Amino acid sequence: MKPTLSLILLALLFGAPTAIAQAPSSSTESETSPSAQTSGESTEAGPEAQSPFLGGVPTGPRRPGTVPLPLAEAIDRGLKYNLALVLSDEDTRRARGARMKTLADMLPNLTTQTSETRQQLDLAAFGFAGLPGFPALVGPFSVFNTRAFLTQSVFDWKTLHKAKASAEEVKAAELSYKDSRDLVVLVVEELYLRAVAAESRVETVGAEVKAAQAVYNRAVDMKKAGVIPTIDVLRSEVELRADQQRLIAAENQFQKDKLDLARAIGLPVDQEFELADKIPYSPLQEMTLEEALRTAYHSRADYQRAETLVRSAEHRKEAARGGAFPSLDFNADYGDIGTVPGRSHGSFTFAANLRIPIFQGGRVRGDMVEADAVLKRRQAELADFRSRIEYQVRTAFLDLKASGDQVQVARQAVDLADEQLKQSEDRFSAGVVNSIEVVLAEQAYATAHENYISSLYTFDLAKGALARALGIAEIGAKTFLEGSH
Repeated sequence: MKPTLSLILLALLFGAPTAIAQAPSSSTESETSPSAQTSGESTEAGPEAQSPFLGGVPTGPRRPGTVPLPLAEAIDRGLKYNLALVLSDEDTRRARGARMKTLADMLPNLTTQTSETRQQLDLAAFGFAGLPGFPALVGPFSVFNTRAFLTQSVFDWKTLHKAKASAEEVKAAELSYKDSRDLVVLVVEELYLRAVAAESRVETVGAEVKAAQAVYNRAVDMKKAGVIPTIDVLRSEVELRADQQRLIAAENQFQKDKLDLARAIGLPVDQEFELADKIPYSPLQEMTLEEALRTAYHSRADYQRAETLVRSAEHRKEAARGGAFPSLDFNADYGDIGTVPGRSHGSFTFAANLRIPIFQGGRVRGDMVEADAVLKRRQAELADFRSRIEYQVRTAFLDLKASGDQVQVARQAVDLADEQLKQSEDRFSAGVVNSIEVVLAEQAYATAHENYISSLYTFDLAKGALARALGIAEIGAKTFLEGSH
């Protein structure tokens, strides 16, 4: 599997539950559930679109020279400057703002107003024309009025449950941010491991080029001595050129992998850096499946978020039902009114308003049906989540065991291929065999080393995927890669 494809599959596998929970099911749901819109408008479709987890906000000036970059520092930068986290943090702030607006409908609303007018009225325009004792025109006269107005909702079932739902949606947005942090850790680990694997390929292919060069030089000398025919020299040179081509491709891929890593963690793309951690093979301590599942159910932020969204949907349904309930408001105003500020006196109004819905054209029924559909959807997603977590944990266990076994087999194959190449070169130098055996041994050597690099990369990635499946990717990144748990 190509590295880029593996990254996309991992993001889909572990990010899909969050994405599903975030997608609004209707226009009303997107209106009533701000957390359901998380990251929903941050990307655009098209050839240039990419996951925000692969982007970053470049921060800080370019430092001179080549700087070392340990994995821990890369993860720390990713948690600060990765684009997905920046967007998720803003979505959390948006959910908090929506809650503030909802709470405003329950809190006292106090305003003041001051006005001074001068006017003249035509009584005939109001139907008072020709009345004895009444002039046709009144005024001009002045009116000065300064007043404070107070409104307070005393009881509103709909607004009350809207406020409770918005509180749950803020929690959901915060849990989504926490889940995004785990995903960022997984992505940064994958990009760092991919760059480490690419660097190992450069070193391995470089060693193969040196070995092929040595075999070619020996073949040229033996040809001059009349020991071997020209075809053996040609075979050696073909193998040398093939290895040189592979080295060019490996070096190019390594540089591109470093650029991908730099973008995801907010490094300036022109910053020169070297990977400070090589991350050798380190087996993970034993963990039972039952222990892993307990950890996952307790720690997975996306699972907790699904529970929170169910509670939010329940409150939204109650809010829709409250549209048919009476509501009670209190209104008051107090101020001075007169012709001018110095010739005014106090006046006030106190009122209680009881609103009783009688017929609203089916609006409440429609709101309840829509809110119930959202609730059923959230409940179905939560019911699926528990089995999905067990599936992901079991899959991560299988991948970890298989990749660990592959590392062991690949390590043995490397030792055998090294010995095979050494003996083939000795036999060729002694004139016992032609260059075909050396070329085949070099190819087996290259295959064995590539398999070992790939299996080690897959094993370390499987450890990161297990940490993500357990919901402890951020806190367990360092210890998992070191082999403890």
